[in-house]
Amino acid sequence: MKIFDSHLHIIEPNYPIITNNGFTPEVYTVEDYQTELANQGIEARGGAVVAGSFQGFDQTYLENALTKLGPDFVGITQLPIETSDEEIVRLDQIGVRGIRFNLYRGVSESIQTIEAFSARVYDLVKWKTEFYLDLDTLSEELKKVILKLPKASIDHLGMGSSSKDKLKRLLASGVTVKVTGFGRIDYTREQLITLLPELYAENPDGLIFGSDLPSTRSPERFNIKDIALIQTIFSEVQAEKILLKNAQNWYLTK
Repeated sequence: MKIFDSHLHIIEPNYPIITNNGFTPEVYTVEDYQTELANQGIEARGGAVVAGSFQGFDQTYLENALTKLGPDFVGITQLPIETSDEEIVRLDQIGVRGIRFNLYRGVSESIQTIEAFSARVYDLVKWKTEFYLDLDTLSEELKKVILKLPKASIDHLGMGSSSKDKLKRLLASGVTVKVTGFGRIDYTREQLITLLPELYAENPDGLIFGSDLPSTRSPERFNIKDIALIQTIFSEVQAEKILLKNAQNWYLTK
């Protein structure tokens, strides 16, 4: 089974880790990730290594991970707003393709700052902006900003299960939605069977799958049954778009 893994975390030893809300993650190396997928018969044709809240603004682990994983893997990082243009360009050259705002874990940037910084990195290097948030509590002001951004995505189906209509509107407006984190979202698998085709109908190019490995803080860890669910719901061509092609187009082109 071939996928483009749009959401994974790498937690290598000997790199800075910040305890976040009392949580310190266990080590999860590139080799651990590759072994876990191989043991389930999954081949990652590329992916996005996403900065976790516990990694702060460190870039060294990300540079190491991207070097090990190869050119079809990209980085989604967290940066302080005062980061220089030169540093952003340097990170772009090593494979970083987006910034992430983890509003679910209490990022303190203002909406105005998020909008301005997202516009700056897009103008400079065409990076995407990724949001980890709960759509059930999304403010109208932030929603307007997300819709204005040239390239934006939402992690984990927006988390909250009362937000189906918001997801549909975002997708229809060109926001990409990550079909990730089945073990942490509020939607049940039975609800996903109904929800995912409705979302696909809004924008068949806007859904991208990811493993969310190593599923930090999630009640249930990813496994191949998450992929099997998508294959059951959709035709072979549709499933291939969600599992592979949409994310390749999203991350590997500017």
